[in-house]
Amino acid sequence: MLEDANLTDEDVEKSKEQSVGTEIVVDGVEYATNLFWQPLQNKDDPFMEVEEASQGILEGADLFCIKPGKAPQFGICVSTDGYKKNEEAAAVPLATALSDRSSFIAVFKVNSGWWYTCIRNDIILSDGDMLFLNEEDAKNQFESMLAVPDWGRKIAPPEWGFEETEYPDLGKLMQRGAKAKLQKIKGLRGSKLVMVIAISSIIGLWLLYTLFTEIFLAPPKRPVMVPVAPKVVPKKVEVVPEVKPWEKIKDPAMVMDQCEAAVAKLVSIVAPGWKIGDISCTQGSAATSFKRDFGRISWMRQAVSNPKLKLGGKIFSDDGNTMIASSVYSNVKTITSAPTRGDAVLKNELNELGQALGMKFNLSSASVTSAQHNVYRHVKFNFSSTYKPHIWKELLTKFSGLEINSIKYNPVSKVWNYEGVIYVF
Repeated sequence: MLEDANLTDEDVEKSKEQSVGTEIVVDGVEYATNLFWQPLQNKDDPFMEVEEASQGILEGADLFCIKPGKAPQFGICVSTDGYKKNEEAAAVPLATALSDRSSFIAVFKVNSGWWYTCIRNDIILSDGDMLFLNEEDAKNQFESMLAVPDWGRKIAPPEWGFEETEYPDLGKLMQRGAKAKLQKIKGLRGSKLVMVIAISSIIGLWLLYTLFTEIFLAPPKRPVMVPVAPKVVPKKVEVVPEVKPWEKIKDPAMVMDQCEAAVAKLVSIVAPGWKIGDISCTQGSAATSFKRDFGRISWMRQAVSNPKLKLGGKIFSDDGNTMIASSVYSNVKTITSAPTRGDAVLKNELNELGQALGMKFNLSSASVTSAQHNVYRHVKFNFSSTYKPHIWKELLTKFSGLEINSIKYNPVSKVWNYEGVIYVF
């Protein structure tokens, strides 16, 4: 393990620099990638939102651009990372060129690496504009998102061999889409300030004129007694603290235990002429399908009639050739498991564990943005193993911030596949 390794902030930043880039060139035009994208609430006056993000979410950001469309967004970046004023943002022309599809996922081979773009419901995801310098990293990121359903288009290099993908000409797409150039945030601030000064000057002149009129031109007025209104003390608006993702995690130890118990229950179902398929576990239940070979419905009904099985569902298809069986977990509690590691340290520890066991973890960095615009980062993982969940429970639960999303079991190969996330600083 790497508990004793002393990774400095400089090491972490160096690691990031080696894995992602900032700029691509398409048909002689320079484009900026790897911007930090956020939803834009007020497209007519983006100043406050951009300013707030540059001070809180991405500290030091000094350049921005706007993505128009059904779901407007702003992207911000830091010029010291290599970004330049008036440089075009790559994600905007691509997103607008493919706006006929609200959701798409794409990887293009470009001059400096592999550019990954992910649009969901017309929104560029927080990790949906990344320039990978390593092909394997880009491929893993693309493959991990393929599990998400309902992509309007899937674009990837043909040599990767993914089904139902295409590979259009990137240059033509970029020419067709809308343009968005990076501008200085302080420039936006300056224009806002000029407007404020101008309005303030007009109001000041009006007040001076009014005062002059009242003193020198207006006739004397009788005093008017105005009743004093009672002082109204405004009620304090209580801000409900946001529940962080790691404060509502289904206990991973219980999820793995109950998955293993449910799998044992489902594989115990044996009916002549029926074959069991893969078993999928979520955070609340396990399910599988039985395919008919030469069997009969009555034989399967007899096999699942044992009350000790306590199955949640037993559903036959319309043609009688498939039966879906499920087992619901009981009393999986919700726990708080705050992150205790940074992104780079966590990946190193997981890779070290994989090396010790002679296996490989597929890892990728990601993030989610809450309704209150807070960004929570995590590391996605998936791996396959012949070890049962109770063994991995002991190995994985030492990582605080762990959340098990799914476990799949193949009864033929007896291989388990584990997927989940671990939240990081």
